Amino acid sequence: MPKKDIHPQMHPVIFRDASAGVEFKAMSTATSKEKETVDGVEYYVIQLDVSSASHPFFTGKQKLVDTSGRVERFKKQMEKAKAKAA
Repeated sequence: MPKKDIHPQMHPVIFRDASAGVEFKAMSTATSKEKETVDGVEYYVIQLDVSSASHPFFTGKQKLVDTSGRVERFKKQMEKAKAKAA
């Protein structure tokens, strides 16, 4: 006898890629506090940093997005290491 009520609830969702300005409509178990109504259907809105529309593997373009200064810290560490070695 199959078990009842073991599957998660599916909802209409809009996945929004902020860096590419692209939206994907799908069904998902993911939810958010932000909702949007499109054509009479209420969608949960999930904000994405990277999707297939903005990822270098799919686009063929390299784009560096550094929001926390990690690249600068790495460069400083490399300069210190080179100075120490010299």
